[in-house]
Amino acid sequence: MKYVITLLSIQDVKLISKWKYEDEYSIYSMDENQESIGELLDGSYYCMKENDTLIGYFCFGKAAQVSAGNEYNAYNDMEYTDIGLGIKPDLCGRGLGFDFLLNGMEFAKKELSAKKFRLTVADFNKRAIKVYERVGFRVENSFIRKSDDVRFFVMDTDAI
Repeated sequence: MKYVITLLSIQDVKLISKWKYEDEYSIYSMDENQESIGELLDGSYYCMKENDTLIGYFCFGKAAQVSAGNEYNAYNDMEYTDIGLGIKPDLCGRGLGFDFLLNGMEFAKKELSAKKFRLTVADFNKRAIKVYERVGFRVENSFIRKSDDVRFFVMDTDAI
């Protein structure tokens, strides 16, 4: 597959801000409010497309961190580039995650000079964790977001 990764456009943001995930994955849904749209347009977010079709997005740096993790010093090691990602809801569970993540990491290596990666994932998101482990990520830390009692794993890798 030939993927293209670029900064999000306003059209991409309008689409992504409407994405709704089912069941427990709903914590990853957007709500179309101005704050969410502003965050998506802050220059930290990129989209991945195939033949002009939006597949998903990436964010890097602070935008990829779960803010509650700062209470637990989860992001103190500055050698890592934090990566966040989201695949279009109707494409989830179709085996795209491995290539999707590798493409995002390769992009960050080339464009952002990333050398080591870290990501944060809800502990119930078993299918994502399985993909991350296949790529070489390992759980290094965890924390609970007090506002909703969701446990998050902080995973990192030196491999790419």
